[in-house]
Amino acid sequence: MAFEVKGTLKKLFDQQDFPSGFYKRDFVLTTMEQYPQDIKFSALKEKSEQLGQLSEGDVVNVKFDLRGREYNGQYYVDLNAWRIERGDAASAESEAGQPATVSAAPMPPVPPMPATAPADDDDLPF
Repeated sequence: MAFEVKGTLKKLFDQQDFPSGFYKRDFVLTTMEQYPQDIKFSALKEKSEQLGQLSEGDVVNVKFDLRGREYNGQYYVDLNAWRIERGDAASAESEAGQPATVSAAPMPPVPPMPATAPADDDDLPF
């Protein structure tokens, strides 16, 4: 599942390096809603390098996946960020004619179907 959220970069944590060669960097994003939420994300491997160009206080757009796992009878959920863009990049795209966000227009109402067709209008051969 892929999700997207826009917010202000509240905190950047230091990169964590592991003996296996794996590395990650966590960050906290404050959402831009009526009731803002602080959400912690993880950027794994080369995706963590996208955070090097950002600083706390920047407006960013984060695309992420939910990751869940079980360990010793406990269940954990991670938010895995796979794309991190400056918030002004989305507005620059919209100025260039590309929509910054995709929204679905409401469908027009569908007229109700009659329960049975009148016998005199039936032109089917069978």
